[in-house]
Amino acid sequence: MKWLTLISCVLLLSSARSWNVQRAARSAEHKSEIAHRYNDLKEETFKAVTMITFAQYLQKCSYEGLSKLVRDVVDLAQKCAANEDGPDCGKSLPAIFLDEICQVEQLRDSYGAMADCCAKADPERNECFLSFKVPQPDFVQPYERPATDVICKEYQDNRVSLLGHFIYSVARRNPFMYAPAILGLAADYEHALQSCCQESDVGTCLDTKAVAIKERAKKISLMHQYDCGILKQFGDRTFQANKLARLSQKYPKAPFPELVKLVHAMTDVSKECCAGDMVECMDDRAELTEKFCSKHEVFSSKVKPCCEKPTVERSRCIIEAEFDDKPEGLPSLVERYIHDKEVCKKFEAGHDEFLSEFVYEYSRRHPEFSTQLILRVAKGYETLLEKCCKTDNPAECYSNAEEELTKLIKETQDVVKTNCELLNTHGEKDFLKALLIRYTKKMPQVSTDTLLEVGKKMTTIGTKCCQLPEDKRLSCSEGYLSIVIQDMCRRQETSPINENVSHCCRESYASRRPCFTAMGVDTKYVPPPFNPEMFNFDDKLCSAPPAERELGQMKLLVNLIKRKPQMTEEQIKTIGDGFTAMVDKCCKQANIETCFGEEGANLIVQSRATLGIG
Repeated sequence: MKWLTLISCVLLLSSARSWNVQRAARSAEHKSEIAHRYNDLKEETFKAVTMITFAQYLQKCSYEGLSKLVRDVVDLAQKCAANEDGPDCGKSLPAIFLDEICQVEQLRDSYGAMADCCAKADPERNECFLSFKVPQPDFVQPYERPATDVICKEYQDNRVSLLGHFIYSVARRNPFMYAPAILGLAADYEHALQSCCQESDVGTCLDTKAVAIKERAKKISLMHQYDCGILKQFGDRTFQANKLARLSQKYPKAPFPELVKLVHAMTDVSKECCAGDMVECMDDRAELTEKFCSKHEVFSSKVKPCCEKPTVERSRCIIEAEFDDKPEGLPSLVERYIHDKEVCKKFEAGHDEFLSEFVYEYSRRHPEFSTQLILRVAKGYETLLEKCCKTDNPAECYSNAEEELTKLIKETQDVVKTNCELLNTHGEKDFLKALLIRYTKKMPQVSTDTLLEVGKKMTTIGTKCCQLPEDKRLSCSEGYLSIVIQDMCRRQETSPINENVSHCCRESYASRRPCFTAMGVDTKYVPPPFNPEMFNFDDKLCSAPPAERELGQMKLLVNLIKRKPQMTEEQIKTIGDGFTAMVDKCCKQANIETCFGEEGANLIVQSRATLGIG
């Protein structure tokens, strides 16, 4: 395939287009959606995004196999561009792509039950296909770049093929990543090649840059999957409220009506991207970015350099740009939202708009808060008004609103402070241990490996966020924790854990983290019988690398708590001290195995006695 202008092409998009890019309006405007998108994106970008779309649906297919499907769709696009009334030109883009997939020979042999999706009608057919996408699949190997001694010549002679394979590889490993982001990563890869091929040690240079690209890809993929999950589970209203809070923090000088338009447009584009409709996702994201940049001074003083970049690099630059400076002299919100005698009248006259303005005004004053906390404050305020505006004296009823909302803020601040103090005082190992104790008690049904995975993710978040300045810790911590919780709740859908977890996952988006924090021991859990074989004491406890020994100790701790989630800190310490003493003693003996056999049996007996397990 020809990818000649894949990375560097700049889309020529009319700045006169509306912010609103809803599909219904577009369908009325264009006879053929595929012709319209092909003309917008131009041939090379259209080809690239078509490859991304197929690679994300058909993750097991080879590059060569998908290239045939790409050619079929591009051929149709070209025919429709020449004659919009031609056969199949009136089809929606999702229908065109899915029809092509459903014609793949031996689809069932490679993908099993996914082939049954073809019998469904649209849009259920697409929802069915989306459910079979596998994030970071084991059956797809990470991208392998050509050998160091040939890669620069390969780039020079076969740039198109090299970048094409990179895009294909990233897309099939990240089936929920938006097409603009994948092309942005390809641009990063090309920049790395251009830079490193000038260096004496090409391999070391590329290795260094590859680490940054992989980390960026992982972060972007997680965020896109997270956004799509929120949109699917909680709907437009929550998704838009969250985006409004974030954009109001980032662009505190922007007028409220402009941010509302931007949020609605972002929601429409996100729906396309989350539905796997990457051609429309690419085109409309570029259109949205173009429109944003045409009036960037209205939004922020920080984004002008981003708007001067090529199209595929613009969007990420804008997303990663710093928050604009908060306007000076913003008046207190107490007068407007508590002391104003017309509060109930305004609230009842325009419920959603009133609350949206509250979110906007509150967010632009508090860039240090997480969007989840801001939405909890907004929900608390809404609940208070719903109650008070029905009373004879509303003003008296909600006069303590500021005090009530401060409690919500203090809860979050205390959680962050407590955890950061624990991490900074005792270090990562003890912090992970504390998390494992806490969460094994909350959900002992979860596998030991999964609990370790969740604990390590939370420890990484703590390490990342607790070293930040005070005014950035809360937003960082709760923002990343929300992603971990979302992933846990996604697993809960297919493998239910317990009633407490189900309740928290069904809880409102903004309240899920406090719900998990407040979750107690699962009292309905029935522990499995005590099995001495789960305690494997051997010479590896002496000879294994420190990291492996620590992992073994953590697994032992989790397995013990699973046998009795109600065990106290004192009991944990007693058993832990006994384990440490046993290891210290046996690792000094000539016959390590014999020592562990005897001392291990004693430790098991003592542990059962300590826990009261017969």
